[in-house]
Amino acid sequence: MLYWAIVCLVIAIIAGVLGFGGIAGTAAGFAKILFFIFLVLLVVSLLFNMLRGKGPKV
Repeated sequence: MLYWAIVCLVIAIIAGVLGFGGIAGTAAGFAKILFFIFLVLLVVSLLFNMLRGKGPKV
């Protein structure tokens, strides 16, 4: 999911440089939404691992 957020961010940057403001805004908004979803899933995953008492495998 983080991959798609980065892809949308790159598309937004390229579209902004080329002058496509609407496409750039939409892609940037989509990238922002995906990034925050990724962060929420990361926090939930960390909390579940802490509650289960399992540490990372080394």
